[in-house]
Amino acid sequence: MENVGFRIYRHFHRPSRSLVKAFSDIPAANIADNMNRTSCIGHQIKPYNSALLAGTAFTVKTRPGDNLLLHKAIDMASPGDVIVVDGKSDIHNALIGELMVTWAHKRGIAGFVIDGAIRDAAHIGKMNIPVYAAGSTPAGPYKDGPGEINTPVSCGDVTVKPGDIIIGDQDGIVVIPSEDALRLLEKARQTAAKEEMIMADIRNGIWDREWIDQTLRNKGCNMLDSDFSTRPNADR
Repeated sequence: MENVGFRIYRHFHRPSRSLVKAFSDIPAANIADNMNRTSCIGHQIKPYNSALLAGTAFTVKTRPGDNLLLHKAIDMASPGDVIVVDGKSDIHNALIGELMVTWAHKRGIAGFVIDGAIRDAAHIGKMNIPVYAAGSTPAGPYKDGPGEINTPVSCGDVTVKPGDIIIGDQDGIVVIPSEDALRLLEKARQTAAKEEMIMADIRNGIWDREWIDQTLRNKGCNMLDSDFSTRPNADR
């Protein structure tokens, strides 16, 4: 019988490395725009360095302040995986530090997204492996469990499943469900290309702004030529 709350699943379906790589050059914002502004991990999860994030979710659920399952996840994860940790947003104890991140980098782990705290932030800030977290503290973790590996987790108010594609930049992180990835890729590419065209128009001073007034008219906004102070019953 499974020990719910203290179990490890060894296997899950990963999307192809080529599909993950195809998203890596697209800004997170362009991807999010094609998901109706959903699936963006909450603003409390911030980058601790400037390395770009792209990989496959390898999920960890842990008791607040305890990193036993996170240690196991680093040893289990495959190159290209992003370790996504549901630490219940607790920032009283750090779940990882420089040593663990360095070991993960050595193993080819693509990054960390931690709904919890880290430490050794200055060192991590200089590393070329992306680390996102909810905060930092010098207080170390416990190593008792329980927890789970490779079950659905909540991270930054978004559900993340093993095998989802994780894309992050300085704006934040977007979670792409693996079953939707192929459909989203072409739409996100089109959005990125459209923004490049708009940027060219801006540089040339020809950005079409007519849509703003048209939208205001369609929504019933009054555009008046008179002075506000001359309106009927205006305060005198």
